Amino acid sequence: MMAYERLTAWKIAHEFAVAVYRTTHAFPKSELYGLTSQIRRAAFSIPANIAEGSAKRGSAEFRRFLDIAVGSFAEVSYAIVFARDVGLLVREDFDRLEALRVRVGKLTWGLYSSIAKQARKSRSHSET
Repeated sequence: MMAYERLTAWKIAHEFAVAVYRTTHAFPKSELYGLTSQIRRAAFSIPANIAEGSAKRGSAEFRRFLDIAVGSFAEVSYAIVFARDVGLLVREDFDRLEALRVRVGKLTWGLYSSIAKQARKSRSHSET
């Protein structure tokens, strides 16, 4: 098992990315190179950056990748709302994605905060 696979934030982000991919399969073919592609890339970027960051040396590098994941999270958050508002997502699909999205946001921010806290502790110990 890879280190990132142990992270709850990665597990839920992966689940979310898979759900986004499956849900957008029903989007019209005219959106394949537009919203479908954009929302899929943003959703995939969240667990991908958590995984990549976890493999980097040091908490500063990991935080940098988590920062990218958070940016992708914001992008996909808007894309889901947009898709709902233009009629591409039915209420049931939106609600399911939204519930996962909320969990992903909390867990990713929690992981970011935890890594940042560890870095501060490490710096304060090295200064003494």
